[in-house]
Amino acid sequence: MAVSVDKVYKTVLLIMNKEQRGSATPDEMAKVGTLVQREIFEGYVEDLNQLVRVPQTDTDYADRVANIDEKLAEFKRFDSATYDNATTPLTPYFTLPANLYRLGVAHYTGNNSMIKELQRLQRGEFYNIQRSKLTASTKQFPTCLYENDKLYVSPSSIQSSVGVDYLKKPDDVRWGYSKGSLGQFINDPTVYGADLINTGEGTLTSSLTTLTDGIPGTYTAPVITTSGSGTGLVLSVDVTSTTNASVTVTTAGTGYAVGDTVNFAGGVISTSPAVITLQSSDFNANSTYGTTNFELHTSEQTDIILRVLMYFGIIIRDPQIIQGATQQIQQDEINEKR
Repeated sequence: MAVSVDKVYKTVLLIMNKEQRGSATPDEMAKVGTLVQREIFEGYVEDLNQLVRVPQTDTDYADRVANIDEKLAEFKRFDSATYDNATTPLTPYFTLPANLYRLGVAHYTGNNSMIKELQRLQRGEFYNIQRSKLTASTKQFPTCLYENDKLYVSPSSIQSSVGVDYLKKPDDVRWGYSKGSLGQFINDPTVYGADLINTGEGTLTSSLTTLTDGIPGTYTAPVITTSGSGTGLVLSVDVTSTTNASVTVTTAGTGYAVGDTVNFAGGVISTSPAVITLQSSDFNANSTYGTTNFELHTSEQTDIILRVLMYFGIIIRDPQIIQGATQQIQQDEINEKR
């Protein structure tokens, strides 16, 4: 239930009444959008903490606590923790998922498949309770210490089967695009992947070696052989002359890397073999291609637009935009918490 970054961007530009995108570039949209998403996301926990102290209606869709929990559900994750028998520090620990934002519950699954919650303790308690046989941690009553993005678990005999429930960090927003013949920005709706080959018209043209006696015509899905472990790449090659061709990616596939080659046997698109050697600029991570939408609940679309407008007003130094958007945001927040 993500919010389309393309819809937000175009709505903001429409409200700003700009015919060109020079005052609000895709890069500015990405940076401001990421800031706004994090700002709204950060407010969920504080709003939840405030609302749980206030009686709520049990009417469907009107329970504010349930509604905020639904918004947080977009970011709730479960994953396993990885044991690291580290020499520094001397105490072994479990590494947690890289996208962890806030830790919820850590738990251990024993031999009987029973899931036991790890009691989370502060540093002093974690070490001191081990001094007595009556309070020392056991596999039946395990404990943990969470510090420096590491999970220390007691007893030390637990070296696997530890998992965590947590809130993930929102991914950075990205409005992917290519440039048209007039220099205009054309949105690339493909979901961003750092190792994903850029899809679209002419995306691999610069990586095609010079054709020798190119055979004019359009060749759909002419992939013959590839090096590396990538699979699923589908191309369309438009040969316009004996030396020129345009290579369009219709399906990016997966598993490709810089330096991999796509080989065309002689007689397919030219009388001699032609080769595409993938370059770093052919992948999303090193280009402007690939889009990452807002991960926020769809109900947040209006708030996102208002907040983006406010920051764009700062960028172009228009106090009217800043004032109008700020007032509307403040009024909405008052209504939601009344």
